[in-house]
Amino acid sequence: MADEVISAVPEGLDISKITAEPSRISSVRLVQQRAAVDESLGLLANLVGTWEGEGFNLIARPDKEGGSPLFLELNQTFESLSFIPISSSIPNRGSAVNDVTLFGLTYLQKIVDLVTGGALHIEPGIWVHIPSQDVVGKSQSVARMGTIPHGNSLLAQGVAIDVNPVPGGTFAIDTISAVNTSPFPTGGTIPLAGTLSAFPPYNLALTTPAAVNFRTPAGDVPAVPLPATILGLNMQTIIKDPAALLKAAIKNQTIESMVVINIATVASLLQAQPAPAPPKDILAGFSAGGGVEDIPFLKSNANVATVFATFWLETIKGPTPDENFLQLQYVQTVMLDFPVITPGTPPGALLSWPHVSVATLHKVFGGQ
Repeated sequence: MADEVISAVPEGLDISKITAEPSRISSVRLVQQRAAVDESLGLLANLVGTWEGEGFNLIARPDKEGGSPLFLELNQTFESLSFIPISSSIPNRGSAVNDVTLFGLTYLQKIVDLVTGGALHIEPGIWVHIPSQDVVGKSQSVARMGTIPHGNSLLAQGVAIDVNPVPGGTFAIDTISAVNTSPFPTGGTIPLAGTLSAFPPYNLALTTPAAVNFRTPAGDVPAVPLPATILGLNMQTIIKDPAALLKAAIKNQTIESMVVINIATVASLLQAQPAPAPPKDILAGFSAGGGVEDIPFLKSNANVATVFATFWLETIKGPTPDENFLQLQYVQTVMLDFPVITPGTPPGALLSWPHVSVATLHKVFGGQ
């Protein structure tokens, strides 16, 4: 059937009241000068360039073929993270509200295992600044869109704040909150940060087959063990709280100013606090939201349900003001939902397994 052609004005529409006002946002988007690009990016501007450094990755993944409820993968990592500004504006046209303009950067994240050299992660994506949602003098609205080749896409929105100068002239390292790596019932309250999981692979003191056969370096060829310590922290401490590595990295530094970015794919998350305090919404005040989409295989095997992260873009004091330098640290948690399954038994309750990544990065030669 041929497409219907509308040849008359719809009933009730008074075309005499339609005015042809000039568009507030031009349909022609030309490349801006660099200073204008930086200003439009707001607190994201100093991300531009290439960053490299070391970090750590912890992920419990299902292991049906191995006959275990999980395999605990632990990686000391090397990372490259590059940002390129999108030098024109990004208009979003409104129907219920006026048009808004976004500004952004593309990024490419590549992570390899520092011990084995094996590939771990690659993620192209975009960060955007949403000026229309900024709270003047307090925070800027930002969002990250990423694509992961396992079959996931994420949108995580949140806020960036400028801490300049850092109160007291230095950054209190305890401001970096401990994180949780222990699994918990899906939909429940996140356990207290630093909780050691009862599953054997998490406990390095256990040397039973149920522990050592289902954690790194088992499965690696050759099976090169992780170092006993990283930055002076023993491996068990790192497994309980990978964010401790970020604190260790800045222990002897003076951070003069920083931009703190908090993003998440959900609006709120409750986490247990030391008694007698009640659970706390760890995303309160971040205007977070978005979502994650997974391919069907992941939905039924290891569903990626939630992502939340904090980034610290830090100005580190050097011997002289001319020798100050930028440093980028982050901690990210991805919740993988899958049940405990052992051979010959029905699946257990659905659990959320925290996949935690941290890194401390510096701009490399050639970075802007």
